[in-house]
Amino acid sequence: MGNTFNNSVTLASRFFLSAVFIISGLGKVAAWSMVASAMRGAGVPFVSIALPLTILLEVAGGLAILVGYRARHVELLLAGFLVVVTFVFHNFWAVSGAAAQEQFIQFIKNLAIVGGLLRILSDGAGPFSSDARKHASPGAPAYAR
Repeated sequence: MGNTFNNSVTLASRFFLSAVFIISGLGKVAAWSMVASAMRGAGVPFVSIALPLTILLEVAGGLAILVGYRARHVELLLAGFLVVVTFVFHNFWAVSGAAAQEQFIQFIKNLAIVGGLLRILSDGAGPFSSDARKHASPGAPAYAR
């Protein structure tokens, strides 16, 4: 397939991945007390610090994915964060019945998101990104300057 198609798919994947983190972070702001309670229940220490840092990481990381800013660093950070969060909050092996099924779905979904992040980590953010503009040579096409 052509470069235009591949570049468009990379841009679309960044858009969809960024939406997951931005919406999740803003949702935590809207449900602050409920999220703080869930974090305490999961044994997260220093929730008064961990929750704002989580929101900052998700929203800022999501925006960085969206514009393709420092893609490889951001994707690595978010993938590591998401792996930890997945094992802490979606431990399907510790529950049974419908709760186990729901947690298993969340667990697998998060691993799929990690896969998308690792793909961008591997391939970069593409030519329609802040990273590409920063590293473009003077003779590069206009979209890459």
